[in-house]
Amino acid sequence: MTSVCYDTLARQTEALFAGEDNLISAMANFSALLNEHLHDLNWVGFYLREDEQLILGPFQGKVACTRIPMGKGVCGTAAQTNSTQRVADVHQFEGHIACDSASNSEIVIPMRRNGEVIAVLDIDSPLFDRFSAADQIGLESVIKTLESTLFD
Repeated sequence: MTSVCYDTLARQTEALFAGEDNLISAMANFSALLNEHLHDLNWVGFYLREDEQLILGPFQGKVACTRIPMGKGVCGTAAQTNSTQRVADVHQFEGHIACDSASNSEIVIPMRRNGEVIAVLDIDSPLFDRFSAADQIGLESVIKTLESTLFD
C-alpha cells in the first residue's frame, strides 16, 4: 500500500478551499481529493446532519444509503458521540448499516462548525483493518484544516 502524506493533503486542502464559502462544493471536491490520494477504498464522502438524522452529501463511490438516524451505524455513532469511529471489521460493529456489502472496514470523522457536528466524513474499504491509528490522526488533521479553511 502506498503511504499517504497527510501534511501534503492538508496543504492541498488549504490551497484548494481558500476563499470557498459553499460547503457542498467543498465537500464534493474534498471527497474527490481523498478518493484520488487514498488507496484501497470503495467509498468516500459526507453525510450532513439535519436534526436527528444524517443525509447523504457529496461522495465518490457506489450508490449509498440516503438517511441514517443519529446513533445508528458507524456514521450515526460518530455524529452522536462527536468522536471518530475507526472500525477494523464492520461486520463486528453492532448496528452496522451495510450500504455496500463489499465494505469491510470504515473510518468516520465528525466535521464541526463552532464545536457542533454538522457532518461526518465516511470512508469505507473492502480491506479488513484498512485504517491505522496514523490514518486516523492524519485524516482528523486534514478535516480540521478543511474546517478552519471554510469556517474561520
